[in-house]
Amino acid sequence: MIIRGHSGQDIRRMIWRRKFKLLTVAVLIFIAVTLMGCTKPKPTLNALDKFWDTLGGKTTDLVEETK
Repeated sequence: MIIRGHSGQDIRRMIWRRKFKLLTVAVLIFIAVTLMGCTKPKPTLNALDKFWDTLGGKTTDLVEETK
């Protein structure tokens, strides 16, 4: 594989640079996707929250609402 004006070592260096750039871009995209996935808000436990609110007295009194 002889290209006019380039030695084998030059060709190997060019191929390595291209692979290195591709690998760098792939790693950066992977890190960005990973960090975006970690920023999702955690789901809340609505049923358990309602239970503790009711147990703690954060309920509305239906008798007072009808007055």
